[in-house]
Amino acid sequence: MMTDWSTATLGRTGRTVCRLGISASYGVPTAGVRAAFERGVNYLYWGSFRRGQFAQALREIKVQRERVFLLIQSYSRLASLVPWSLERALRAIGYDYADGILLGMWNHPVNPRILDVCRKLRDRGLIRHIAVSTHHRPLIPELTASDVDVFHVRYNAVHTGAERDVFPKLPADGAGPGIVAFTATSWKQLLTPGKVPPGESVPTASDCYRFVMSNPAVDVCMTGPGNPQHVEEMLKALDAGPMDATQLSWMRRVGKSIYGR
Repeated sequence: MMTDWSTATLGRTGRTVCRLGISASYGVPTAGVRAAFERGVNYLYWGSFRRGQFAQALREIKVQRERVFLLIQSYSRLASLVPWSLERALRAIGYDYADGILLGMWNHPVNPRILDVCRKLRDRGLIRHIAVSTHHRPLIPELTASDVDVFHVRYNAVHTGAERDVFPKLPADGAGPGIVAFTATSWKQLLTPGKVPPGESVPTASDCYRFVMSNPAVDVCMTGPGNPQHVEEMLKALDAGPMDATQLSWMRRVGKSIYGR
């Protein structure tokens, strides 16, 4: 539930988070993570690739642990490996718990044994919330009443299906799960001049983030910076504010053209 342009309440977790999140997977340096954190970016995803510089940043900002929403991912399909992976990750950064464990890329209902293991991790105080990422959008409304507090779903100007299959089907009173959008640039398709139709301006990464953030159903838009310049571009989205109707229309035209190809 969006509270203002830059922050949201992450669904029923009740946590206030920045509406931009940052992933470790693409090599963002320690200083870049710290710069983003100082601007309020506190949804920190130590996920598919647990880069050392991101880990160092997490250790350095641990003194402000109450501000951090730390998400650690597990792709394991074996329930017995989920605790091992989580505890290994926590030891590496010196944290006592993760705010969320993200069960990666489930396009069908999550194995009940894995959910049960996650509940036990929650009972032990090693996690606060369970999150799931999926490309199968209908799964999200089906699981809104489950133990899953946060969903990661693809949403960008090329792939807008969540506007039909997810956003209107969530509880409107803040009792539903938090929604985090990934692939805002559609794997850089939206940034590629050769894919943008003639006569249209080529979007920047900041434009892509603003498009996603302009939808109030999205609590967090994930970013994947790889260098300090990418971090600066990401933070421009916080400064620029929501897109107006003309800008949204432009992004949709570009996205529709790319999708049509």
